[in-house]
Amino acid sequence: MEAQPYADRPIGRLSGGEQQRLLLAQALAGRPQMLLLDEPLASLDLRNQIIIAELVAELARANGLTVLLIAHDINPLLPIVDRVLYVAHGGLAIGKPAEVITTEQLSRLYDAPVEVLHDSHGHMFVVGLEAESAHHDA
Repeated sequence: MEAQPYADRPIGRLSGGEQQRLLLAQALAGRPQMLLLDEPLASLDLRNQIIIAELVAELARANGLTVLLIAHDINPLLPIVDRVLYVAHGGLAIGKPAEVITTEQLSRLYDAPVEVLHDSHGHMFVVGLEAESAHHDA
């Protein structure tokens, strides 16, 4: 993971993305079979979210790791996940992203309007419509 350049730098002076890379290197030092990651993209800008997500996927492939990743925002992770588990309001949905991440399925699970959009490149995006549902005309 090329951590040597960070060896003499105080961790507080590293960017969020650099800190996450070092934490991943630390987690891999014991040669685990599974990584459990709780919000590894939190507090990162979009560029670093994508970099860390791709790094996790690359490390999983290269080391034969199973990765269980908890996240509140699925969007930066959609290109790398092969299965998802959504938990909300005492219900759950599990399966391949295309099966679980649908407007109907997520709206029903969250009991709130959710829209799943696809761009011209086939990328999927999950959008909550909370503001729209809060402004009903009487």
